[in-house]
Amino acid sequence: MITATARAKVNLCLHVTGKRADGYHLLESLVVFAECGDDISVECDKELSLEISGPFADGTGLTDDNLVLKAAHLLQTESGANLGAKIRLVKNLPVAAGLGGGSADAAETLKLLNRLWKTGFSAQKLADMGLSLGADVPVCLVGRPVLMSGIGEHLREIPAFPKLYILLVNIGVTVSTAEVFRRLELRARGDMPPVDRFMTAEDVLDFLENTRNDLEAPARDLAPDIAMALSVIGAQDGCRLSRMSGSGATCFGLFETEDKAAIAASAIQSHYPDWWVRACPVSR
Repeated sequence: MITATARAKVNLCLHVTGKRADGYHLLESLVVFAECGDDISVECDKELSLEISGPFADGTGLTDDNLVLKAAHLLQTESGANLGAKIRLVKNLPVAAGLGGGSADAAETLKLLNRLWKTGFSAQKLADMGLSLGADVPVCLVGRPVLMSGIGEHLREIPAFPKLYILLVNIGVTVSTAEVFRRLELRARGDMPPVDRFMTAEDVLDFLENTRNDLEAPARDLAPDIAMALSVIGAQDGCRLSRMSGSGATCFGLFETEDKAAIAASAIQSHYPDWWVRACPVSR
């Protein structure tokens, strides 16, 4: 059996720069991964199967439509091998939450089955396959701080990233990504600042001051409680930035120390017991 964690993807900023003729939006984003996520395991079996458990298993919908199985079938087809596997997914992340959970699950499935089946596909080949499953799958295959552009296919890894801690808060409301983009007003808002590397936490925070998440406003129209979550996070001691991730509705706060992030998580959870709250390091 081989196991891995499909870590939560967080868009520290997300600029929508245009829209292609086929309807896909063009993006610029600084993406990082939090040290929490869904757990996946694979082992050899005669057939392909998927078992889903965990606190958010009920929100994943029909098993046959799950990106994990689609990724497995795609790898099976591309390799030409009639191999099977028993796949177990423990869904710890909220569903449709702006954390790339389904994409991260698919990415880890591709990597795990590539090892289990010894198909020998390169990282680039897996990325090409991943893009056909969803725009966020290639960046989730990297799993480290990345500058992402295009529809998600252009990735530039950040060579150095400082120690930061992130507080994730989901208020239990889902928003439709398609509806968020439908409500988005495309207009010139300014480019993302250039970046080579981040040597200190202050470098990251200075960079983020001149960025935004263009999907936050339309998401807040759909789910006004996002504004309350952002206000609660931003009011915590030591929080240097509060923002929404992806198309929502999960929001995050950035902290320079582990203690302050943990204290903030405890305080928010005690006041809002129905919210999903996690504090953890940012993967480097």
